[in-house]
Amino acid sequence: MRPHGSPEELEHRRQRALTLLDEGLQPVEVAQRLGVDRRSVRRWKAAVRRGGPSALAARPASGRPPKLARRLRPRLEKLLLAGAEAAGYTQDLWTCPRVAQLIAREFGVGYHVAHVGRLLRRLGWTPQRPRRLARERDEQQIQRWIKVDWPRIKKKPTG
Repeated sequence: MRPHGSPEELEHRRQRALTLLDEGLQPVEVAQRLGVDRRSVRRWKAAVRRGGPSALAARPASGRPPKLARRLRPRLEKLLLAGAEAAGYTQDLWTCPRVAQLIAREFGVGYHVAHVGRLLRRLGWTPQRPRRLARERDEQQIQRWIKVDWPRIKKKPTG
């Protein structure tokens, strides 16, 4: 499991361990002070012996590369800014399923709907949710009920 902290914080922890070892502390003592496993301290010490202090340098966290190349993101953002209606939808609303369809159609890349939100947040966007209203909803009837019926059936304050 990857330890908590940014790559820079983890590098600082490793550098601190090296400093404590240079001061004459045993790996077990260094591990206790830093809250790490003694085997990690020994591994860091061996890495420095083999590769020098740069062996403890921060490295970017590995992981699967994004499906949509970074160079294509500006084009995606341009399509999003044009609006959902310009992409052929009846409502001008970008939902995660719609964005996933757009990405598949325009870039040939399949994104699961649940992961589209992460991509949108990286672009500074948030997914939108349509307001759910009944088709039979009659605003005039609702307003009439609020003005006429509701005051009639509402409890009157006593006193």
